[in-house]
Amino acid sequence: MKNNVSVLTIRIPKRLKNEIEKVSDTQGVSINQFALFAFTKEVVEIEDNKYFQKILKSKTREEILNNYDNIMSSKKYSKENIPEWDKI
Repeated sequence: MKNNVSVLTIRIPKRLKNEIEKVSDTQGVSINQFALFAFTKEVVEIEDNKYFQKILKSKTREEILNNYDNIMSSKKYSKENIPEWDKI
Protein backbone atom coordinates (compact mmCIF):
# COMPACT_ATOMS: atom_id res chain seq x y z
CA MET A 1 0.00 0.00 0.00
CA LYS A 2 1.39 3.38 -1.02
CA ASN A 3 1.73 6.13 1.54
CA ASN A 4 -0.15 9.25 0.38
CA VAL A 5 1.74 11.51 2.75
CA SER A 6 4.58 13.81 1.76
CA VAL A 7 6.90 15.90 3.88
CA LEU A 8 7.17 19.63 3.19
CA THR A 9 9.87 21.69 4.84
CA ILE A 10 9.41 25.46 4.79
CA ARG A 11 11.35 28.37 6.20
CA ILE A 12 9.31 30.99 8.00
CA PRO A 13 10.16 33.98 10.17
CA LYS A 14 10.44 33.19 13.89
CA ARG A 15 7.64 35.61 14.71
CA LEU A 16 5.26 33.79 12.36
CA LYS A 17 6.29 30.45 13.84
CA ASN A 18 5.49 31.78 17.31
CA GLU A 19 2.07 32.98 16.10
CA ILE A 20 1.38 29.60 14.47
CA GLU A 21 2.28 27.85 17.73
CA LYS A 22 -0.05 30.13 19.70
CA VAL A 23 -2.97 29.66 17.32
CA SER A 24 -2.56 25.91 17.04
CA ASP A 25 -2.33 25.65 20.83
CA THR A 26 -5.45 27.78 21.24
CA GLN A 27 -7.27 25.59 18.72
CA GLY A 28 -6.08 22.42 20.47
CA VAL A 29 -4.36 21.01 17.40
CA SER A 30 -0.79 20.27 16.42
CA ILE A 31 1.21 22.69 14.30
CA ASN A 32 1.04 20.12 11.52
CA GLN A 33 -2.77 19.93 11.69
CA PHE A 34 -3.06 23.70 11.76
CA ALA A 35 -0.67 24.09 8.80
CA LEU A 36 -2.59 21.48 6.82
CA PHE A 37 -5.84 23.33 7.54
CA ALA A 38 -4.35 26.72 6.61
CA PHE A 39 -2.79 25.46 3.36
CA THR A 40 -5.99 23.64 2.38
CA LYS A 41 -8.15 26.68 3.13
CA GLU A 42 -5.95 28.96 1.04
CA VAL A 43 -5.77 26.56 -1.91
CA VAL A 44 -9.57 26.21 -1.90
CA GLU A 45 -9.98 30.00 -1.80
CA ILE A 46 -7.63 30.42 -4.77
CA GLU A 47 -9.48 27.74 -6.76
CA ASP A 48 -12.88 29.25 -5.84
CA ASN A 49 -11.70 32.69 -6.95
CA LYS A 50 -10.57 31.27 -10.30
CA TYR A 51 -13.94 29.57 -10.74
CA PHE A 52 -15.99 32.68 -9.96
CA GLN A 53 -13.75 34.92 -12.07
CA LYS A 54 -14.32 32.57 -15.00
CA ILE A 55 -18.10 32.63 -14.51
CA LEU A 56 -18.37 36.36 -13.86
CA LYS A 57 -15.93 37.37 -16.59
CA SER A 58 -18.68 37.47 -19.23
CA LYS A 59 -21.21 39.26 -16.98
CA THR A 60 -21.65 42.96 -16.46
CA ARG A 61 -21.92 44.45 -13.00
CA GLU A 62 -25.55 45.27 -13.73
CA GLU A 63 -26.34 41.65 -14.69
CA ILE A 64 -24.72 40.35 -11.51
CA LEU A 65 -26.63 42.79 -9.30
CA ASN A 66 -29.91 42.13 -11.08
CA ASN A 67 -29.48 38.37 -10.70
CA TYR A 68 -28.71 38.85 -7.01
CA ASP A 69 -31.77 41.06 -6.52
CA ASN A 70 -33.99 38.54 -8.34
CA ILE A 71 -32.79 35.68 -6.17
CA MET A 72 -33.08 37.63 -2.92
CA SER A 73 -36.57 38.85 -3.76
CA SER A 74 -37.82 35.33 -4.47
CA LYS A 75 -40.23 33.66 -2.03
CA LYS A 76 -37.47 31.37 -0.76
CA TYR A 77 -35.55 34.35 0.68
CA SER A 78 -38.49 36.45 1.84
CA LYS A 79 -38.66 37.83 5.38
CA GLU A 80 -41.51 35.44 6.15
CA ASN A 81 -39.22 32.45 5.59
CA ILE A 82 -36.52 33.49 8.06
CA PRO A 83 -36.23 30.85 10.81
CA GLU A 84 -36.95 32.05 14.36
CA TRP A 85 -33.37 31.44 15.45
CA ASP A 86 -32.11 33.82 12.73
CA LYS A 87 -34.36 36.77 13.54
CA ILE A 88 -32.87 39.76 15.31
